[in-house]
Amino acid sequence: KLCEGIINILEKDTKTSCQVACLEALRILSRDKKVLVPVTTKRNMQILMKLAKLDTVEDPLERVSEFPVIVEALKCLCNIIFNSSVAQKLSLELNLAAMLCNLLQECKDRPLVDDIKCFDLRLLFLLSLLHTDIRAQLRQELRGVQVLTQALECSLSVRWTEEYKAAEDRDRPPLSLQETDCAIEALKALFNVTLDSWNVHSKNESHQFRYMAAILRHCLLTMGPTEEKTEELH
Repeated sequence: KLCEGIINILEKDTKTSCQVACLEALRILSRDKKVLVPVTTKRNMQILMKLAKLDTVEDPLERVSEFPVIVEALKCLCNIIFNSSVAQKLSLELNLAAMLCNLLQECKDRPLVDDIKCFDLRLLFLLSLLHTDIRAQLRQELRGVQVLTQALECSLSVRWTEEYKAAEDRDRPPLSLQETDCAIEALKALFNVTLDSWNVHSKNESHQFRYMAAILRHCLLTMGPTEEKTEELH
């Protein structure tokens, strides 16, 4: 009943501070699989997806004041999808992966969106880990390798000297914690999406994997903010 009450409040046009508080409570509750039964309905998933700005055509990413709501909604979706097989099936029906890819593209070259990108990527990682059909959809329909590689490139601030050669600047400062976390989530999602990609057929695929290999090499030469984070990144 508590979860249902929180969802009902979130469906209304309430203040940002109230939405964040409700989402934080729901995120904590959603760690318990038994509590998730009333949450994992199509209606409730759509409410959370709307709060996460996953329909960027109808509801564009514009107001910075809404960013904390977006982040908390994405965190809730991460917990719910990780803990609920029903939510995993609904995510395919609701085309969640496509919406996450669109939001990721919407975040490109925008300031103050690192947390949104990080949890968007984490959710893509979870979907590609837990649902084989979504993994295939990402690879084949949604240009997931390209989208995720671009997200990784952006997080690492790659500069190019040649088509498949990134600039080496040994004096560059370490990545920030947010940049490192975004890069790690992109790498995890890329691993899942490319897991069955040992047989490359097209010229475009060949280009994409050479491009990705150059970014991965750059990643190995990049330092994180701490020794532990650098090890995790590598």
